[in-house]
Amino acid sequence: MKISRLLRHLVATRWQTRRKFPPAVLDEIEKAIHDVESKHSGEVRFVVETALDWPELWRNVPPRRRATQVFGQLGVWDTGNNNGVLVYVLLADRDVEILADRGIAARVPQHEWERVCRDIEGHYRAGRFGQGSVTGVRGVGALLAKHFPGDRADANELPNQPVLL
Repeated sequence: MKISRLLRHLVATRWQTRRKFPPAVLDEIEKAIHDVESKHSGEVRFVVETALDWPELWRNVPPRRRATQVFGQLGVWDTGNNNGVLVYVLLADRDVEILADRGIAARVPQHEWERVCRDIEGHYRAGRFGQGSVTGVRGVGALLAKHFPGDRADANELPNQPVLL
């Protein structure tokens, strides 16, 4: 475990996260998710985690593995068409991960998700958390619309509200 990572996680607070993601920004993200989901059959979840808890830090859990845990905990994999996508932000590590369920991962190459992650991270580095989040959701929506075009025929299977952990 790196000392710098440990310190970042120990000093990160939920208060800081709520300042970066106030209700107005959360509303913008929710509206963006609703908008992009109307253009394809995919389901999008957006999660911001302030920092890892001590057990995860001790085990040096990387952001991708934590994103996989959150993916399962929130049931993103539990959609009828295996078409869930998780945008996971770990603020203390300044990292964004996008995970797609098997129905989508088989058709969208990983490098396309990585491009969206780097775009979000660029906005975050500049302090534009609302803009970066909405841009990221729209980037995910564009990839889903490209690979899964058409009107949304199914019900909204996952909540559109962003989650702050």
